[in-house]
Amino acid sequence: MKMRLAALAFLLALGGCATTAPPTAAPVEVQIIAFNDFHGNLEPPRQAIDAPRREEGAVKVPAGGAAYLASAIARLRAANPNHVTVSAGDMIGASPLVSAVFLDEPTIHAMNLIKVDFNAVGNHEFDKGRDELVRMQKGGCAKHTARQPCAVEPFPGANFRFLAANVRTEDGSTLFPAYGLRSFGSGRGRVRIGFIGLTLKGTATIVTPAGIAGLGFADEAATINALVPKLRAEGADAIVVLIHEGLSTKVGYDDKDCGGVDGDLLPILARLDPAVDLVVSGHTHNAYICDYGRIDPARPFLVTGAGKHGTLLTDIGLTIDPAAGRVVGKRADNLIVQSEAYGNVALTDRFPRFEPDPAVAAIVRRYAERAAPLANRVVGRMTGPALRTRSPAREMVLGDIVADAALAATRASGARIAFTNEYGVRDELEPAADGSVTYGQLFAILPFGNTLVIKSLTGGQIRALLEQQFDSGSNTVSSPNMLLPSANLRYAYDLSKPAGQRILDVTVDGRPIDDNAVYRVTMNSFLATGGDNFTMFKEGKDPTGGALDLDALESWIASSNPLAPPVADRIRDVTPKP
Repeated sequence: MKMRLAALAFLLALGGCATTAPPTAAPVEVQIIAFNDFHGNLEPPRQAIDAPRREEGAVKVPAGGAAYLASAIARLRAANPNHVTVSAGDMIGASPLVSAVFLDEPTIHAMNLIKVDFNAVGNHEFDKGRDELVRMQKGGCAKHTARQPCAVEPFPGANFRFLAANVRTEDGSTLFPAYGLRSFGSGRGRVRIGFIGLTLKGTATIVTPAGIAGLGFADEAATINALVPKLRAEGADAIVVLIHEGLSTKVGYDDKDCGGVDGDLLPILARLDPAVDLVVSGHTHNAYICDYGRIDPARPFLVTGAGKHGTLLTDIGLTIDPAAGRVVGKRADNLIVQSEAYGNVALTDRFPRFEPDPAVAAIVRRYAERAAPLANRVVGRMTGPALRTRSPAREMVLGDIVADAALAATRASGARIAFTNEYGVRDELEPAADGSVTYGQLFAILPFGNTLVIKSLTGGQIRALLEQQFDSGSNTVSSPNMLLPSANLRYAYDLSKPAGQRILDVTVDGRPIDDNAVYRVTMNSFLATGGDNFTMFKEGKDPTGGALDLDALESWIASSNPLAPPVADRIRDVTPKP
């Protein structure tokens, strides 16, 4: 009797199991830790984040430095086992001397220890050409530049993956993979995220053409949209775009209302497949968190940017429903990477503090010690600072000094005029209390290793070249990329006049420029090949090579000793005021 009852109970239990629905997997939250435009800032960059607090007033928070960045990332990861760390480009390039003099190898070493997962290549990743960039990924000591690779230790390459969805090689393949996939959870609770990485289409116009010969840069939105169905077919429940293009806003670094949003990323966002869930951006060095659904409800993805130089991190959470295979929740916050006090900027308890990660700090210290004798060498003296501040006519005193140095270094080779581009001047020059200026300071101003080139241009071509400041490529009347001239060339512009007639009163050595005469003009090697959309430089004839622009600047300051910064009066804006 007992056996029959037991059997009956067993059958009833089986029947109950057969009619019970399987448990539904809970949503999975994945943490994405993002930064952009690190630019090899291994040491704290002596920069502060303006952090407003309504109840206590604003405060400046010192931020940045690879060892502090590592600790901040580790603290964020500890809160969620499902995490991935990404960079939206310009991790290397335009770097301070401690990284740049060693070909940015120490930055890759540090990022390996930080355990970055993906880096979308930016325009500055191409500063030293495609072969050197491939070496950054694969490692090795092959020499592709004037500097010696592996000068301190063997270079293993990046343990993380570079992504370059819109960078095409001669055979149509991508230079690096277009995307990467990461999975989180297990069983019914397993979710997968696809990461598409790409640079701005305009990269070809802002890097030295010789370094990217054979490469093409495809349209950003079209590239992303073509990959969405492929990623879905491979099981992606969420799609994240890492793009080296950005926005500007009129709100604080962690506001979330998209106030005053503008920039070259906007028209790309407007064309994106609505299946995209998150866009991590860069390039503009701005910090923002924008719910794009406020602008276009059909595209409710988040758009984030984390400023520059490792001073901020974006802590992002995507909540994914594994059964539905889609994102059901999003959040994002920008976190200040508080590091070391400097000058009048003190540490504060109002924001989290971080201790430097010992392993990353050791790498930074090792390379900084090797670079110190070069960085600290005094090259001359100045009577005052030379800043990147623009005059009302957008003239920059430091750019004037760079142009004067270039002309002084090439006069013996026949040069009569010199120009430099404002975005090629990367830092300001503030002498010490005794007026001394170091090589490290000059390197921060001209970190690209450009050489000087002399070409023959007619006066008419020079006039056309100056017109290109206002309407060439991404340069506009409202946001020109100014050419800074040597002291013996002066001109005015009137933006109320039609294109082609805006440049006025051009003089060389005090005399009106002759449109038919030929002038020998000095420029850096980046401009010589049409960089920054100044295509008129390519029309120059009979090119002659010169010294490094950095060496020319050093010689100019050393020979002046002390150098008095010039007055910004070479360019005049005569546009009638309303």
